[in-house]
Amino acid sequence: MPTARPRHYPSDTSDAEWQVLAPHVPAGTGRGRPITYPRRDVVDAIRYLDRTGCQWDALPADFPHHKLVYHYFKTWTRDGTLNRMHNSLREQVREHVEGRHRQPSAALVDSQSVRGAETVGRPSRGYDAGKKINGRKRHIAVDTCGLLLVVLVTGANVQDRDAARPLLWALRACFPTIRLTWADSGYAGKLVDWAATHLALTVRIVAKLAGQTTFVVLHRRWAVERTFSWINRCRRTVRDYERLPDHHAAMVQWAMIIVMTRR
Repeated sequence: MPTARPRHYPSDTSDAEWQVLAPHVPAGTGRGRPITYPRRDVVDAIRYLDRTGCQWDALPADFPHHKLVYHYFKTWTRDGTLNRMHNSLREQVREHVEGRHRQPSAALVDSQSVRGAETVGRPSRGYDAGKKINGRKRHIAVDTCGLLLVVLVTGANVQDRDAARPLLWALRACFPTIRLTWADSGYAGKLVDWAATHLALTVRIVAKLAGQTTFVVLHRRWAVERTFSWINRCRRTVRDYERLPDHHAAMVQWAMIIVMTRR
């Protein structure tokens, strides 16, 4: 369905962006009530909320009703539409922008703790004593271009090396071409041997320089740090407001979709 809504928010899709996204957005199942809202308006509403960090019921009036937008946000997260959209965009960026093969052969892993709002329940949150943050921790794997491959959201009290096992398992299952992964010293120890034995995956630790006390750009590590900065451009991801960890992971994916469609 064509849209008549003017595009005046910075997060709105341009015509060129929508041509890339449209093939991955379901047009409907043919069952239930007739579709009365253009899917482009729904996508723009989700992007607006992710970019600005507003509440669902505070969406501007020129978007579809917030309950409808939230319904599609949940549905597309649950049925795999969001994953397919994100993965297709990543492959296109790798091939046509970066000049790489569509499937990566190496990855980088890291984590970031974010404060949890009052909407984050006790069972899914924790306290990161090192960062002094009460909330959740997002663990990500990215390719050497900094594009997101896998995201896992846990309580902030979960250690990096403990969350790395399901993260690397998912990485290996989804990307069998990956043989090498770089990580920081938080992943050192038994994880390196476990990954080599069970996943045939080499985990190479990139440690800080001797005597390093200030920020230094380290080999390979800078790419995943840049990805965190891309994600944090969207205010909804600076703090965790989502009741479900999967929904925070979805917000991370939407943030990367905004980055990729504009490349």
